[in-house]
Amino acid sequence: MDTLTTLNEIADSEAQPNKFRRKKSVVWEHFTIERIGADCTRACCKKCKKSFAYISGSKLAGTSHLKRHIALGICPVGRTNQDKNQLTSFNSAAPTNGSAGATGKSRKRYRANPGPTSIPFDQARCYYDIAKMIIQHDYPLEMVEHSGFNKFVQNLQPLFSSVSVDTIQEHIFNIYLGEKQNLLDIIGVIPGRVSLTLNLRTSDQNLGYVFLTGYFVDSDWKLRCRLLNVIMVPFPDSDVAFNHAVAACLTDWCLETKLFTLTLDQSVANVNVRKNLGHLLSIKGGNILNGQLIIGSCCARVLSDLAQYALHYMRAIVVKVRQSVKFVKTADAHEEKFLELKRQLQVPSAKELIVDDQTKWDTTYQMLMTASELKEVFSCLDTSDPDYKVTPTMDEWKQAEILCEYLKLFFDAANLLTSPTYSTADVLFHEVWKIQLDLMQAARSQDRFIRDLTRPLQEKFDEYWNDCNLVLAVAVVMDPRFKMKLIEFTFNKIYGEEAESWIKIVDEGVHEIFCDYIVQSLPPPPASFVDEANDSFVIKSEFSQEDSFLANGDTFADFDVYLHDIMNNQQMKTELDQYLEESLMPRSQDFDVLGWWRINRCKYPTLSKMASDILSIPVCTVTPDSVFDTASRDLDRHWSSLRPITIEALSCSKDWLKYESWEPPYGTPDATVKMEY
Repeated sequence: MDTLTTLNEIADSEAQPNKFRRKKSVVWEHFTIERIGADCTRACCKKCKKSFAYISGSKLAGTSHLKRHIALGICPVGRTNQDKNQLTSFNSAAPTNGSAGATGKSRKRYRANPGPTSIPFDQARCYYDIAKMIIQHDYPLEMVEHSGFNKFVQNLQPLFSSVSVDTIQEHIFNIYLGEKQNLLDIIGVIPGRVSLTLNLRTSDQNLGYVFLTGYFVDSDWKLRCRLLNVIMVPFPDSDVAFNHAVAACLTDWCLETKLFTLTLDQSVANVNVRKNLGHLLSIKGGNILNGQLIIGSCCARVLSDLAQYALHYMRAIVVKVRQSVKFVKTADAHEEKFLELKRQLQVPSAKELIVDDQTKWDTTYQMLMTASELKEVFSCLDTSDPDYKVTPTMDEWKQAEILCEYLKLFFDAANLLTSPTYSTADVLFHEVWKIQLDLMQAARSQDRFIRDLTRPLQEKFDEYWNDCNLVLAVAVVMDPRFKMKLIEFTFNKIYGEEAESWIKIVDEGVHEIFCDYIVQSLPPPPASFVDEANDSFVIKSEFSQEDSFLANGDTFADFDVYLHDIMNNQQMKTELDQYLEESLMPRSQDFDVLGWWRINRCKYPTLSKMASDILSIPVCTVTPDSVFDTASRDLDRHWSSLRPITIEALSCSKDWLKYESWEPPYGTPDATVKMEY
């Protein structure tokens, strides 16, 4: 029997089930068999009368496409809940009869692994996913009402109901509140303090928005960084505007007694602002160093300013190099000729030329560095291609290489700030002290070009060094691989004969902070002892009546408790000295400084708390993707049109969703939170 005869018999058997065998597939409840010709049989939908291929010649099309027609709501007549419910059971229906051959096994296998048709449609889940998509990708809220978006979604799922901006905004707030509660639970059990960064952005209406980010060590001794609040300040030029923002943040997150340091952007850190924030820090920060732990400069902004100044100083050469690179990269013929010259000259550089993005200074550095390595090729291109007329001279190439040497200092330091896992404060010290030393030496160079280039850079960076070197140095002391030894080594190189006084400042600062932590760990004196100490008459009376005084057992008991506490605290004060006297830990790149303090927290109960707080001090106020920006980022027109509470919900939720993901109970009546906005 040939294949065609067999297929026709199958078709006849399904068209006349009582004659041969009973149909196995539930799909035939919705379709009929129609013979079109001797070699062609089609399946016709009972509802919309549309026909589909079933048997053509020697090929059997199967029934999967017929199932999709009904199950996915493609049939225009069959888009009803009743049909949907019928076809949900479509895949789970067991065969009523038939052999256990290959066909039967295939059907069983299909039903054991249900496809999309068995998944019930969840409208609430769709709204949640759209809200999450808007948060994560900065899409405008209005997109949910765009006709193109709704048409696209309707084609994917006809059962989807369009959603309004107000509704999707409620889902966004629902996500925001859920993620916020997760973060509150984490912060509520942290063992130490929280340090804040303040980053100011401006809207189209010249309103200020303060982005407050918290840095802390969690209960697992891991350094965490989370955006806590976005607070609108109508008058960002006010000296007390940031006080209100910081106070609101501390209240919102129950951190009134846990503030440790503040890091500001230098564009807003004027004398009055720092003075007012210092007063707030002395109150809210538990009087650690009397509120002096304020960093008035963002390291990323400082490095960006230095790089831009150097590039501007060398702008004529930079423009020449940029035009040379564009000449090669913007025409295939030019690039082919350039690569051929490179092969002929056997230039070893494997780097590829790039045209820089002038909004990112690191791309300009990469462009100059790569072009400098290929300077011989550019020189030959000048003679072999008459269209190329902007080649730099060899002296200009040499100056570009010198420029790259100093840009590399800034790039290496800034690159540490781009890591998605934020580094502890001690890590940056190793790059910062190198910059300070190299710029100091270059500013005294005998080469006039180097001296003229680096002297303004040294003056600018010296301001940052004076502002932050104490904080960074104290952080290095908390690294058991370096302690005070690295401070002594680096300060001797930087300060020379004056190094001793600067080293003493760091040593005294570390001890003063430690003493503040000791004082905070002290229990208050017994109330009865305080009362007697403040009442001279009672004390004199007790000393004059010796028998009565000796008989007062309660007084001696309280006094003994107080002496015991004092003696214990005297022993705790030696923690720092003991730590500093011990030998250094071996240096390794994978050394986990916070992990070391976690292991040794029983040995150093007070010092470990101090170390975790100091090592979590932030030195940068911008996000990792903004480290190399040449200008500060302000709110665009879309963001400026939103309400302040919506800006906060979108910004904070986007940051939080990178780490933990809260999901609402879908399908419950209270899944959406109503908010006034």
